[in-house]
Amino acid sequence: MNQAIDTYLNSVKSLCPRLSDEEHEYLKIGLKITKLQPKHFFIHANAIQQEIGYVYTGLLRAFYVDENSNEITVNFIPENRYATHYSAFISRTPSKYYFQCLEPTTLVTLSYEHIQGGYEKFSNIERYGRLVAESVLKFQQKRIEGFLFETTEQRYLDFIKDNHSLFNRVSLSHLSSYLGIERQTLTRIRQRLTKG
Repeated sequence: MNQAIDTYLNSVKSLCPRLSDEEHEYLKIGLKITKLQPKHFFIHANAIQQEIGYVYTGLLRAFYVDENSNEITVNFIPENRYATHYSAFISRTPSKYYFQCLEPTTLVTLSYEHIQGGYEKFSNIERYGRLVAESVLKFQQKRIEGFLFETTEQRYLDFIKDNHSLFNRVSLSHLSSYLGIERQTLTRIRQRLTKG
């Protein structure tokens, strides 16, 4: 599992190249490997998230359950992305979302306490945390604006463009939920685009 840890640390270094050897070692001693099977949960709704997860291999789906007991997909988290409800994680409030594995998944995890200790001791680790927060915010802003300003077809095309590797890894039901449309509507859009 050293490869999973090395991949995570390399991603940190690429995001924050000024990380010193001491900061690198501090992060490394706090890392754990978590392996989960499909349908298992990394984060439960209504619980406080104890650790942030970096997906080394696999795929998770973030969703909430609405008042009619429908699962509404809000995100897919593949390799090299973070599995976290970040605002709840840093504010120590219960997550509003479930994070469930769609495939066998290996995560590199870091506890809240270790991250906070790093923020207090090391400026580059604090910078790294800010950069992760910014990337989460950019994703959320893009998603909100997609619902405000784009057609359902454009949201689908954007998803394919931005997540090409996920196209055959997520079900039509999960994808239609993520796009905010009925499954039949998504099928019609795909048929129309294939003919066009």
